Amino acid sequence: MESVTERLLIVEDDPGLTRQLRWSLDQYDPVFAENRESAVDQLRRHEPQVVLLDLGLPPEADGIEEGMRALADILRLAPATKIIVVTGNGDEQSAIKAIAAGAYDFYQKPAEIEVLELIIQRAFHIWQLERQNRELRTDSDRPLEGLIAVSESMRRVVRQIEKVAPTSATTLLQGDTGSGKEVLARALHRLSPRAGRPFVAINCAAIPEHLLESELFGYEKGAFTGAQKQTLGKVELAEGGTLFLDEIGDMAANLQAKLLRFLQERVIERVGGRHEIPVDARVIGATHRDLQTLISQGDFREDLYYRIAEITIRIPPLREREGDAIAIAKSLFEKANQEHGRSLRGFAPEALSAIERHDWPGNVRELEHRVNRAVILADGKLLDASDLGLAELVGETEDVKLNLRQVRDEAERGALEKSLGLADGNISKAARLLGVSRPAIYDLMRKHRIELSN
Repeated sequence: MESVTERLLIVEDDPGLTRQLRWSLDQYDPVFAENRESAVDQLRRHEPQVVLLDLGLPPEADGIEEGMRALADILRLAPATKIIVVTGNGDEQSAIKAIAAGAYDFYQKPAEIEVLELIIQRAFHIWQLERQNRELRTDSDRPLEGLIAVSESMRRVVRQIEKVAPTSATTLLQGDTGSGKEVLARALHRLSPRAGRPFVAINCAAIPEHLLESELFGYEKGAFTGAQKQTLGKVELAEGGTLFLDEIGDMAANLQAKLLRFLQERVIERVGGRHEIPVDARVIGATHRDLQTLISQGDFREDLYYRIAEITIRIPPLREREGDAIAIAKSLFEKANQEHGRSLRGFAPEALSAIERHDWPGNVRELEHRVNRAVILADGKLLDASDLGLAELVGETEDVKLNLRQVRDEAERGALEKSLGLADGNISKAARLLGVSRPAIYDLMRKHRIELSN
């Protein structure tokens, strides 16, 4: 996705504060407006992503009503815009009213520029994540339905899926529980030449061992007590299509041998049967367990591993996918809001902050559970951190990063490391990615003590 120039609109009628903000926030090349009418004009002309709006706009006789009308106008014309409202000291009620009306965040005068800039930076960050999310959702040609990949780590997974899908290679998806293995397995199927044929899934850990064999391979009439008719197994039902074996690491040893024979010979025998049955099905396995460790412990066949893992794709946990949690939460919110007939407006700023900080041990499945529950039970129009069960994360570690120089250095180092990684250590390419000169890259590397490995 192409980068977007950050544009900031400041709606402020105090000339002294305007001069201060113009000098302090010059990295955004801000545009200014003095009243509601000029704010609307500047909004249409410059299409800013973030607006800093003083609620105390003239005429003063109207109190904050003119500022609230400006807020409503901006949200009506550009609903995705992040509006940070500015109120007088002690006027918390006005800020709460503005947040309820759709403002992103608020700040009280007098201005502490370092804190205000952090709020603005976060607003741009959230706007960018939401933009990426909208583009991913509205791209009608996107075949990876159900998958939101904002982070670079997940985009690498998507690129792997797109390369592997058209082949017939047996594929192993390895990732934590709840990380989206079945979503990716279905994507592999939809992008393959087998897309028009069945996708058959079975969870090897959810079915008792004595039943799993007949579930997989089927059985003949009379094969055991209760087998009153011939029944096809999951493998046969996947003929021409894709067989997805979830939690394959939990499969019993005797079934591993039978599955290995199928992968080698592409034939099966039903339980109680005497005839080989050829089956053409692509196999995708998935597990949250370390199969190499299981092999060393004697719990998984090494020869089966090499058959099932012709291609191995590791799915990173949600905590390692920077930006994905908020983007996925937004998508889940919209779905739940519609399904449950609610008319909620979205997430409060502290809720988004809590989502970013949470480790998500249950991955996407946990996120879906928390958002769904919050939408059902929320009392207000905005979901807050307590609705998500994350109230303990509000304000956590926020004061650690109030030093502006520290924040800038961390962002600068992160951008440099990312560009060098994408460029495979090529200084010229990294310089082009960052839009700076080669000497500037060397200066930054010396500043942050980054050395390229040989």
